[in-house]
Amino acid sequence: MKVAITHGYVPPDAPEDEQDVLEEARAVSDTLLRLGHNPATLPLFLDTQKMIADIGDIRPDVIFNLVESLDGKGRYLYIAPTIFDYLNIPYTGAHTDAIYTTSNKLLAKQCLKSAGIPTAHWLTTAMLSNGFKSVDAPYIIKSVWEHASIGLSAASIIHNTNQLPAALEKANGDGTGVWFAEKFIDGREFNLSVLGGPDGPTVLPPAEMTFLNFPEGKPRIVDYEAKWDESSAAYQQTVRTFDFPASDRQLLDQLCDISLQCWQLFELRGYARVDFRVDVDNYPFVLEVNVNPCISPDAGFYAACQRGGLDYEQVIERIIRDV
Repeated sequence: MKVAITHGYVPPDAPEDEQDVLEEARAVSDTLLRLGHNPATLPLFLDTQKMIADIGDIRPDVIFNLVESLDGKGRYLYIAPTIFDYLNIPYTGAHTDAIYTTSNKLLAKQCLKSAGIPTAHWLTTAMLSNGFKSVDAPYIIKSVWEHASIGLSAASIIHNTNQLPAALEKANGDGTGVWFAEKFIDGREFNLSVLGGPDGPTVLPPAEMTFLNFPEGKPRIVDYEAKWDESSAAYQQTVRTFDFPASDRQLLDQLCDISLQCWQLFELRGYARVDFRVDVDNYPFVLEVNVNPCISPDAGFYAACQRGGLDYEQVIERIIRDV
């Protein structure tokens, strides 16, 4: 098949979290070639007429959608699949509605709560103004639209509920996007990867992000530094593991079940990753449902695939067939 591999245009001075998609696109392209397809990589701009013309020049049979942002902003990523729908070209991964719903963390949390899927309590400036009550601190200030731990640091943790209004007002007033407060679950963090296929979705082996030798008082979170700054202690001390004691079996089964519920709730396809925090009482909360997560060979999603006995070619083949 003629395959257009699309991603948001990445300027030379873009931060590391945006540059990462270039390696991802190269890996997918090389693999599609080995599988006998004819790939062409296409950077997309926040210009729908140009997008339509550029895709028309390639005339692909299918689009491998790696768009994580447009013009460097996650809130626009749903525009690309909207254009694919308009052109009536099949594309990999989640459909437009699922991309929009899950990319907006507030909308996703409302859907999760309505479906009875546990997610941490949250507040916005508007909710506080309308009398919604906060639960006990701490809270964490998070971006509504951006992923990849953008904007997360130790300073994002708010330990006094009386400080929430001012913290949200400051975050929302700095011009970096829209922010909300989520109850911080002080406990363990898990990533559950799900891969579509001809027999339905497969939940891959669960992964836990462990925080080794973090100093007293340092929040155990995968913040921007831990995710992207390879020279930092936080990066080196935040380690993924797939090995668990037998005592975790019930919890892991529960995380797998909830991940499938999320897949079904948002009518996902292709591949996804569900991120959890688990409190000290072993109660899980869905933080985010990440559709079309990074599938670079060094990314967590592929690490789970390898743990499940799948090589990179098998993963790419399953994704491109599940459209």
